[in-house]
Amino acid sequence: MLSRVARLPPLVHALCAVLLWSTVATLSVTLRAVPPFLLVGTTLLIGSLVSVHRIRDWRAPWRVLALGVYGLFAYHFALFVALRRAPAIEANLINYLWPLLIVVLTPLFVRGKRLGLRHVLAALSGFCGAALLATGGKFSFAWQYASGYALALAAALIWSTYSLMTSRLGSVSSVLVGMCCAVSGALALLCHAAFEPAYVFAAGDWPALIVMGLGPMGLAFFAWDAALKRGDPRAIGLLSYLTPLLSTSLLAATGYGTLSGPGLVAMLLIVGGALLGTWPGKAR
Repeated sequence: MLSRVARLPPLVHALCAVLLWSTVATLSVTLRAVPPFLLVGTTLLIGSLVSVHRIRDWRAPWRVLALGVYGLFAYHFALFVALRRAPAIEANLINYLWPLLIVVLTPLFVRGKRLGLRHVLAALSGFCGAALLATGGKFSFAWQYASGYALALAAALIWSTYSLMTSRLGSVSSVLVGMCCAVSGALALLCHAAFEPAYVFAAGDWPALIVMGLGPMGLAFFAWDAALKRGDPRAIGLLSYLTPLLSTSLLAATGYGTLSGPGLVAMLLIVGGALLGTWPGKAR
């Protein structure tokens, strides 16, 4: 299955990852009683099953495994601690810097890719849309939450640099994402044991856990890996701004949220930015 999926165009891979990640908020609502590190650890272990049929190929230089753990574990660790130390709206807003960082940092990581005005404008449009969507136009920063803000920024830097470093590993099979999911999941469960109260899963938790594990915490990472190894990180970063938009839309469609006037403006900014940045052009 993975070999057939790998032949899809890079932007299709990226869009698949975005679509899967947009379900996280809705699934998380149904699993809101589960402690965060336990949720991440369990779903990452489930996600590793996507390539467990090729476990014999789970061999990689330690640098590749370290990069995978850096992206999958360190990102979630920094984000979850940030959400505990700062208001969720502001922390999420800072976290949404990662698509913008992918775009602006691309020339530092990928040879031959320059940053054109079109990409900058598109990235700023996407970030403004994400900021409006996350905050509804109302947010404030307070110094007492500085450590939380710093961790949210660290999360954005971790995911953007992980993504860009992944784009330089074109010869490394995406099958190894399964190994990285398994190791990262085990580390998250250790954090659960150290920092969170004990929790016993209810029978009703498992359907959502399996869907979340195989989808946004499994297949999405494989698709993201394949997209970055074969595609243009600038276009992929811009397309990523569809995640908060689709996530909010899905919450509204399932009755867990609403899409207000600012949300519609955000939609125009995000979609417009994505189209501007991914439209075929001469920029290199």
